[in-house]
Amino acid sequence: MYPKNTWYVACTPDEILDKPLGRQICGEKIVFYRGPENQVAALEDFCPHRGAPLSLGTVRDGQLTCGYHGLVMGCEGKVVSMPQQRVGGFPCIRRFPVVERYGFIWVWPGEPSLADAAQIPHLAWAVSPEWAYGGGRYHINCDYRLMIDNLMDLTHETYVHGSSIGQKEIDEAPVNTRLEGESVVTSRFMNNIMPPPFWRQALRGNGLADDVPVDRWQICHFTAPSHIMIEVGVAHAGQGGHAADPSVKVSSIVVDFITPETTTSHWYFWGMARNFKPEDTALTAAIREGQGNIFNEDREMLERQQMNLLAHPERRLLMLNIDAGGVRARRILDAHISAENAAENTPPA
Repeated sequence: MYPKNTWYVACTPDEILDKPLGRQICGEKIVFYRGPENQVAALEDFCPHRGAPLSLGTVRDGQLTCGYHGLVMGCEGKVVSMPQQRVGGFPCIRRFPVVERYGFIWVWPGEPSLADAAQIPHLAWAVSPEWAYGGGRYHINCDYRLMIDNLMDLTHETYVHGSSIGQKEIDEAPVNTRLEGESVVTSRFMNNIMPPPFWRQALRGNGLADDVPVDRWQICHFTAPSHIMIEVGVAHAGQGGHAADPSVKVSSIVVDFITPETTTSHWYFWGMARNFKPEDTALTAAIREGQGNIFNEDREMLERQQMNLLAHPERRLLMLNIDAGGVRARRILDAHISAENAAENTPPA
């Protein structure tokens, strides 16, 4: 159902400031915490003494102490000590490759020997002072692939987000889908239209008129396993649209990291990176609040969709041209999963 030999966003640094965090990722129960010298550690969330979740424990001086009987774990998965007990012979528990980068904690839930930090996607906006970012996290009870479908076909904005980013011109604009290596790109361009409420707010935030026609664009980039970056924006009409000078447009990147929890649930890390007025923290907060409300509308729809699909597993879903982005993304995922399964089933030489 999901590739494991890849990097997923597991959490954000604020979630492990002063205590361990337990999170299930791709079916694996993992505890995250700060080890020695503030380095992030990720271990199996299972105390080797009595099987208690280590995430219910505490962290002191970079060591994780089980909250049940005080067993102390090292970052490599080996037991360090336990009050009045000899524990040197205890077996190690599983350690997961983990990296802190770009304001996120990334984990590799698959075969540790295959983990390569160079495979974490480069996020140029996350390391540039010319960009600002604000985001959040939702737990969503649906198959992570339904969220991929949702983000690779923005037709739903007209109906699910009618009070914020939706408008009928989205339906009327043709969709283009293409492959770029192992990435899927879908795009829409809408010229000489009035901006919807969210984009009027953004125009005002950048000191631009919000009551004039604009050219609008949506360019969705999917990369495996489940990362989607969406170039979005509006420019005053007739000024070049997506390529317009920054003085007459507002443009951003909608950031979507989708991390499977189980076959019917996932963690959704959402946000928006923008390259106008990056120093304006009030604007960042306002955009974050508006975007959070938008994505909350998606959550209700997707969870209800999952319930329907579980109730009617025999039903075959229809595919239209607007679904091409999601279909191609699933093909890439299926290829990754098939390759992993084949490797697992290949006997050693």
